[in-house]
Amino acid sequence: MKILIVYYSLHGNTAAMARQIARGAGQVEGVEAVVRTVPAVSSGRPEDPGAVPPSGPPFVSQDDLKNCSGLILGSPTRFGNMAAALKYFLDGTGSEWFSGTLTGKPAGVFTSTASLHGGQESTLLSMMLPLLHHGMLLVGVPYSEAGLNRTTAGGTPYGPSHWAGSNSDRDIDGIEAELCRALGKRVAELAGKLA
Repeated sequence: MKILIVYYSLHGNTAAMARQIARGAGQVEGVEAVVRTVPAVSSGRPEDPGAVPPSGPPFVSQDDLKNCSGLILGSPTRFGNMAAALKYFLDGTGSEWFSGTLTGKPAGVFTSTASLHGGQESTLLSMMLPLLHHGMLLVGVPYSEAGLNRTTAGGTPYGPSHWAGSNSDRDIDGIEAELCRALGKRVAELAGKLA
């Protein structure tokens, strides 16, 4: 089983969260965490990214979507919404919607924000909408995860979040990382049960 983690990251915080989520998914026997990114966009059009990014994971492909058993999306917050790059990618998944490629598979979401109350939850909800249209089964982080009651930075029942600070230089703390791993593990476990 492959759990696909697709994200956009500008300052590296969302990418760091994706790595923690992959660790959590990888804790489940028989699961491979596949981490992918999306190219940046400019003026509503993708920038010419070339065939592969200069560093980090490869760009997500339609085959990645077809071959995954679960999907987890991540984006920094942009005015309480997902970043344009991730939205642009999702807007291009009409053929997967039409064919039901993702229907019945588990999905989760995660985000990073510069300010503590900068729209974490609304960003997570914005990423859930296309997943619901694809017929996916949304997975959150339950309060049985003790970190949700201990966090003083990021973390929501809708999905993991990270408070990056006004300069986006605050590292993911232990509780935020724990909640990321919990989401990855939950999606992977549910994918196994559904299989």
